[in-house]
Amino acid sequence: MAPRSRMDRRSDSGKESNRPGADEAPSKSALKRDADALKKLGVAVSELPKARRAQIDMPEDLREAINAYSRMTAHGAKKRQMQYVGKLLRGIDPTPLREAVEDFEAGRAANAEKRHEMDRWCRRLVEDDDALTDWIAEHPDTDVQHIRSLIRAARRDRKEHDPNATNTRSMRALIDFLLQS
Repeated sequence: MAPRSRMDRRSDSGKESNRPGADEAPSKSALKRDADALKKLGVAVSELPKARRAQIDMPEDLREAINAYSRMTAHGAKKRQMQYVGKLLRGIDPTPLREAVEDFEAGRAANAEKRHEMDRWCRRLVEDDDALTDWIAEHPDTDVQHIRSLIRAARRDRKEHDPNATNTRSMRALIDFLLQS
């Protein structure tokens, strides 16, 4: 039988001590993953609109660091600043920041879904005369005269340009009107 190496002997003798337990500190890799997650959170917060960032409850030095990061353009400077933001984030509870980012993303997704729905309505209204009746049944407070003029303009643009065009000026105006209704 071959002699056992030191690693084998160590793993046999200290099986219980090598397992991470409640008494041991987190590994270096876990600490790095946590730090990277906080830096990504800092980037996400910096990408929020300025008015939205102002509403978030956070320490003033963190707010200034995030605002400074969002103004920077040089890659190296941004990297250093994000290291600093990550350091500041390690000292606070990041839960309110995570919630603010998640709320903003959820609102953005809901707005995108509503825009897609209005885009589908717009196409139906331009292609089918009966779709206007369906729209008015669902939205009785709609200004019928105005929506009819927008539909006529969209149809005219489709005839003049490309029948499959969806990004004409009149189509965008119709979608905007539908979004406001």
